[in-house]
Amino acid sequence: MAGRGLPRLDLAAGLSGRVIEVGAGNGRMFAPYPLGVTEVVAVEPERRLRAADERAASTAPVPVTVIDGLAEALPGGDGEFDAAVVALVLCTVPDQASALAEVSRVLRPGGQLRFFEHVAAEEASGLRRAQRLVDATLWPTLFGGCHTNRDTVAALEAAGFVIEELRRFRFPAASNSPSSPCVHGRAIKPGAVNQH
Repeated sequence: MAGRGLPRLDLAAGLSGRVIEVGAGNGRMFAPYPLGVTEVVAVEPERRLRAADERAASTAPVPVTVIDGLAEALPGGDGEFDAAVVALVLCTVPDQASALAEVSRVLRPGGQLRFFEHVAAEEASGLRRAQRLVDATLWPTLFGGCHTNRDTVAALEAAGFVIEELRRFRFPAASNSPSSPCVHGRAIKPGAVNQH
């Protein structure tokens, strides 16, 4: 991933079937979806970003439907999607547990959750102390609700996901910014063997 641009671009590699992208942002993720993806449902609550999503969807290599919605109340029936993608979303949602319960609900058994998220730095480090400080002050207000000090890996496991691939790193690599500690990986909703 390092050296190939933003880690979020790797999230779509190898996906197929129906995908829900939670917090689609400005639609930059649409271009890398492989042709095996039959539809992307892009959920974005912010009006300005949805407009950017619509523009990006018009040139995407796969069908993309942009929907106004929240991570805590996803569109779609139980088990409707083969995969879910979250990129810099779980650090911003008000309630990680509710958002992850919704992702789990709409994923079929054996479905994949691909993630790239800001997370808490190592315990007892100066950066971890800085994260606690900025999260308690202006950082979430200035950066779209981002909380740098969340243990997202523990939240994924608590939601019942089985983490099959996990990489911890700093992005950018040499940064000591409160938002630089990140995780990137793949988790599975327990159930049938994953076919995708």
